Amino acid sequence: MANALPPNLLEEAIDGKGRGGGRMILVEDSVETTGAFVLHHLVKRALPPNSSDVVIFLSFAYPFSHYDRVLRKMGCNLSVQRDNKRLLFFDMLKLEQLDRDRGKTIDDILISLYGEVQKAVEVCLSHDAKCYITLVVDDVSLMEVDAKGSSNLVLDFLHYCYSLTSQYGSSLITLSHEDVYSTMDKPNLLRQLEYLADVVIKVEPLGTGLANDVHGQLTVTNKGLQDGSSKSRNRIHNFHFRIKESSVEYFYPGSKT
Repeated sequence: MANALPPNLLEEAIDGKGRGGGRMILVEDSVETTGAFVLHHLVKRALPPNSSDVVIFLSFAYPFSHYDRVLRKMGCNLSVQRDNKRLLFFDMLKLEQLDRDRGKTIDDILISLYGEVQKAVEVCLSHDAKCYITLVVDDVSLMEVDAKGSSNLVLDFLHYCYSLTSQYGSSLITLSHEDVYSTMDKPNLLRQLEYLADVVIKVEPLGTGLANDVHGQLTVTNKGLQDGSSKSRNRIHNFHFRIKESSVEYFYPGSKT
């Protein structure tokens, strides 16, 4: 394709795992070094031009206007995608407050939300059986806060989402903040998500401290790949990144002068 963008290190590390076969991608970041730019990249990636692919977006962190503004700078108009029924956006900031005003518990809210997600997946596939669906949860940590700290409720919900996307050969993308648990051992929720994920993308600050031209480092673990002897193995990629106005530059340590 003449106008195709050259592959970047993040794409090479993911190696197509975000599309096909019921894949799950987990992004782990910290307050110091946000992984939001990875989530933005994956959302744009899931909405290629001239396709019928659909993104179902569960937003616990920001309203639609935030993501529309950010993705538009990257060349992806979410308003148009929403109007064309390629983006189904659930603004949990509004929906949760509305449901609480109606006297619903967080358990009721999550059960209802999963029902809506399941219905959306089935409706999309009934209209186009070949469309590829990506389910995005933008902030598992905030979801846990909304659940009054009940990681079991959140884990149950995500297990249901994982089973749903696996059943229909779709993808699940989640983001969680690792450092909110820095005062304790890694909790069961995060361990379970790491276990389920086919690809784990860790966004971390530089081990050597701050630098003007390097904003952090990525460690991408791509699990269950087959080698020549038909044995599965993990493939790990480490590289640096620099966030620009409308894009992100990825490069290996020492390759920038």
